[in-house]
Amino acid sequence: MKEQAVALVAGISDPGQKLNRLREYLQAFVLRSLHESEAFNPLAFVGGTALRFLHNLPRFSEDLDFSLVSSETYKGTQWMAKIKRDLVLAGFDAQLAWNDRKVVHTGWIRVEGILHDVGLSGMSEEKLSIKLEIDTRPPAGAHCERQVISRFTTFFIQHYDLQSLLAGKLHAVITRKYSKGRDWYDLFWYLSQRPPVQPNIAMLQNALDQTQGVGVLDAPSWPLLVQNRIKSLDMDTVLDDVRPFLERPQDGALLTRDNLLRLVGG
Repeated sequence: MKEQAVALVAGISDPGQKLNRLREYLQAFVLRSLHESEAFNPLAFVGGTALRFLHNLPRFSEDLDFSLVSSETYKGTQWMAKIKRDLVLAGFDAQLAWNDRKVVHTGWIRVEGILHDVGLSGMSEEKLSIKLEIDTRPPAGAHCERQVISRFTTFFIQHYDLQSLLAGKLHAVITRKYSKGRDWYDLFWYLSQRPPVQPNIAMLQNALDQTQGVGVLDAPSWPLLVQNRIKSLDMDTVLDDVRPFLERPQDGALLTRDNLLRLVGG
């Protein structure tokens, strides 16, 4: 499997794109391991990486995000141990760390040497890292679906439906204290779909109530809330954040304040 990863990126000349593809290969490897552990009975795959794997979002992602939809059969420590075992058996030099002391459980998967092996680093000890996060108290109201994914390998996952994924993204762009370009690119993608994707309003309201206080923000007013955030964005910062992750770097030219406002309806 390590040889397959090295061969996958051998013909890619751009270092950033090579890193993105290599990381995505390892993400698929981790998802396959979780599938084999039956982790997708209690977990749902969410976030930008889910959007890419499920709906071919044309940007790469760094992290793997999940929501806990059932406390039964939750075995985070065992899942992480299996991921490490699988990586080692596949020829990777892997180290894992796990922290379940907070509401969001966090795992770090670090693979040493692979960056050197593919020519991305002159230091053999440098590590490629993937963060895995599990929200153990997600907002209520999400709808889940199940799907077989084939990307480098084949696995079966449970995930939020597109409307619930959009609700999660809207919550992020409305409430995040800083401008994360990847959030805004993802929102641009959602709003560009035809027919238009409508957010899961019940889930969005629950998320806003959970983080901002009950009744402080009104979910059906999300277009106005998003417009207000767009008007205050530093678009240079937004583009600097997302550009390294774009599958087609020229797509960054589409991510403008005017285009975002037009799509939201402002």
